Amino acid sequence: MKIVILRSALRDLQDGMSFYDRQGQGLGDYFSDSVLSDIESLLLYAGIHRTVYGYKRLVCRRFPYAVY
Repeated sequence: MKIVILRSALRDLQDGMSFYDRQGQGLGDYFSDSVLSDIESLLLYAGIHRTVYGYKRLVCRRFPYAVY
């Protein structure tokens, strides 16, 4: 399986980090670490995630984000 992180997705992650940093100290880093961990799980558990729009979709465990 190949994971590609688009520039627009990186901007979304940066925006999310900024948003959560404003909510509490260190929360932006926790957000980033959590989402990247979820992305890495795509490699470990390839094929078990639901296919939506022709891509595997992972709903993040700790934050209201989905990774395609």
